Amino acid sequence: MTVGNDDFTKVFTSKSLSYFSQLASNLSYTKTARSLGITQPALTQQIKKIERNVGTPLFYSMGKQIHLTDAGRILLEAVQNVYGTMIKAIDNIQKSTLSSTGSIKIGLLSTIEDSVIEDFIIRYNDLQPDVVLETLLLTRHELWNYLENNQLDLAIMYLPDDSIKNWKPYISQKIMDENLILVNNNPKWSDQRTLHLKEITDQPWVGYPDNYYLTEFLSEQLKNQLVDGPHCVARFAAPDQILKFTREKDVYALFPKSYVLANESQITSQKNLIDASVSFDLNFVYRKEKANIPRISTFLKAWNNYLSDISYEDRLKGFSKS
Repeated sequence: MTVGNDDFTKVFTSKSLSYFSQLASNLSYTKTARSLGITQPALTQQIKKIERNVGTPLFYSMGKQIHLTDAGRILLEAVQNVYGTMIKAIDNIQKSTLSSTGSIKIGLLSTIEDSVIEDFIIRYNDLQPDVVLETLLLTRHELWNYLENNQLDLAIMYLPDDSIKNWKPYISQKIMDENLILVNNNPKWSDQRTLHLKEITDQPWVGYPDNYYLTEFLSEQLKNQLVDGPHCVARFAAPDQILKFTREKDVYALFPKSYVLANESQITSQKNLIDASVSFDLNFVYRKEKANIPRISTFLKAWNNYLSDISYEDRLKGFSKS
């Protein structure tokens, strides 16, 4: 006899399978009915209903004792497998939704210095030892691709960023403001704290590759101010390489304020702040639905508490290279 889908759901309900499983364990109608809080005829009716639909007896009697038939043993194994699968599924769901278990995958711009993230992860492991934090160093475009394909829980990146056109699925949460500092050896600016972009394009520069955030950001700022860009004599992916080049050559280099603060002891050249209109932010970016996952909302709350415990300069020292 073949059981159709509709008949299957009517016959093999969680209640009927539970009755069968308990009877298979107790091998006593009287004891099982008592433990279930039902009458023995009601239990018998449920078992007979299953037997009619599978087309064979599930139990047989020897005197007053009942035993499982071969069919009964096959069904019991199947029921135990179903229960095991459900328990595992529920366990996985709880692990993925509870704030104290699961994993959080974080993508960082590959050129961001991550010392503050590292320090926070060490502290967070004390708070939530069963939450695994995984960090990936990615390019800006890789970060967006990972976000779009839901391969990251959180991304740490600079904004504004025009490389993504559809912001509807995302939330951004600012970590801090970022400014630019010109590293140079021009004596005429030794007493001048703030400079404008139009003042600093007459000398050769060393900078980042064309597709890097800071290069594209500066290009847009210069265009908006109707200022011609400087002559760039070299480009490097890492700010440490740029800094080394400036030590050997008399060229200008722009760095995020965070990088300068984190590496102040290594920068012997003069440092001038670029006017505040040329600024951007460091942000968490994540898909909206991620905010509803307890372990991620708990992480973000703990991060905010962590930042409030350290000074602004200390905070900046951890994000320094893009």
